[in-house]
Amino acid sequence: MPLPELRRAGLLALVVAAAVAGTAPGAYVAVDDIILRADGGFQPKTLPRHRYAPIEFQGRIDISAKGGGRPSPLLQAVIDFDRDGRLSVAGLPTCAPESIAAASSEEARRSCRGAIVGTGHIGALIAPPEGGLVPVRSELTIFNGPRTGGLPAAVLHARLGTETYAILVPIERRPGAFRYRARLDLPPLAGGLGALTHLDVEIGRSYRAGGQNRSYASARCSDNILRTHGRFTFASGTVVDGSVEKYCRSK
Repeated sequence: MPLPELRRAGLLALVVAAAVAGTAPGAYVAVDDIILRADGGFQPKTLPRHRYAPIEFQGRIDISAKGGGRPSPLLQAVIDFDRDGRLSVAGLPTCAPESIAAASSEEARRSCRGAIVGTGHIGALIAPPEGGLVPVRSELTIFNGPRTGGLPAAVLHARLGTETYAILVPIERRPGAFRYRARLDLPPLAGGLGALTHLDVEIGRSYRAGGQNRSYASARCSDNILRTHGRFTFASGTVVDGSVEKYCRSK
């Protein structure tokens, strides 16, 4: 469906890691009625300069309304990952979203155990017609999904309240400063009554395929910075667009 007329606000491309410790807070922006906080990181922080090594990636987003209450629903999140990152899915099992569309978190994890590449949590606020606000929260599981148009994909699975979501997220490889782009199109939550307020993820998976040890996510440290760029589009027309940068040490 067409997006409304957009109003844009920059996240201020922040170097959120101090040159030594790398522990400063992430990005914060307040525009229109939206407050968005975003942060991320990875382990280990010391990486080879010229070759790739396995990493675990963490990310977190919190969304609230300036005036309190339910924020405008998030429609789309587009996340770009640094050119020094690499994704590997060769030989990794996949999980089709339709196979877990009605499953609980436990059932989905049991059914597609071999395809799990990350876990986390998701939270939302539901504004029912009778008034008030109902917070809901769920475990989140990220599976390696079937290829879509030749592209790798992830499947995000969660059960919020009485509804189950299994969302296919295509991952596009791109030229330039960012190697991969993941596009998450959110369906209406709770029949359009809900809005996303929280998302945290931990992504990483070591596995063996083709006689080789592999890692779902890996990275190198060629310039001492790993960047993540995000673009978040809300139903109100607000767009938050910008980057978070984290320091790495090369060896």
